[in-house]
Amino acid sequence: MDFTEPELERYARHIVLREVGGAGQSRFKAARVLVVGAGGLGSPVILYLAAAGVGTLGIVDFDVVSLSNLQRQVAHRTADIGRFKTDSAAEAALAINPQVKIEKHRARLTADNARALVGGYDIVADGSDNFATRFLVADTCFFAGKTLVSAAVSEFSGQLATFKPHEKGRPCYRCLFPEPPPADSMRSCTEAGVLGAAAGVIGTLQALEVLKEIAGTGESMAGRLLIYEALETRFRSVAVRPDPACRLCGANPSIRQD
Repeated sequence: MDFTEPELERYARHIVLREVGGAGQSRFKAARVLVVGAGGLGSPVILYLAAAGVGTLGIVDFDVVSLSNLQRQVAHRTADIGRFKTDSAAEAALAINPQVKIEKHRARLTADNARALVGGYDIVADGSDNFATRFLVADTCFFAGKTLVSAAVSEFSGQLATFKPHEKGRPCYRCLFPEPPPADSMRSCTEAGVLGAAAGVIGTLQALEVLKEIAGTGESMAGRLLIYEALETRFRSVAVRPDPACRLCGANPSIRQD
């Protein structure tokens, strides 16, 4: 894929990297990435992927910007309060890099639209804030054969994992989390709180893993769960193996695509 002179200058620090180079930057330019959620995690993902030159970014979100979002959702500004997050996040991404294409999906991800949304992209970055959506995204990616980079953050900690069960020997999301926890056992961000910069750390790492998957460079996080504890400034990596009894990808699956 050819680059214009402005593109060569914009992406020069990528192109000189041996692990990326012109070929990797071409993959970025040709890639289509769906970002689920334009909040605390989705914001840095959207901004860094746009800055990196990912050719097409899809943003799924149905919410509007509120004042309480602004301590962590860095794609939005005070002037954006009351606007749809898809609009303000798209505007912020294009302000960084007007060469990318933004596809705005102002909708709640549901069983009715998930297959069509996910099917139009190469890779999915899930930054949603509830287990119902995370399981729906993960199941949909499994059936569509799409790579999923999934992240979560709460209070002072975060988690990150990549799932590629379409590759032999790789676990799926349900190998790690077989079922959603009871709704009354989980506290929302509104109830528990979250340190804004902790969301930035995890969201930035999520963007990095998406770029690695696109470029095909480095070691994939598939088969590992990364846990970040901000108060101790500590990272831990836990191996995740395929579960033979998994209801989604195991030997006798009971979850079927509708």
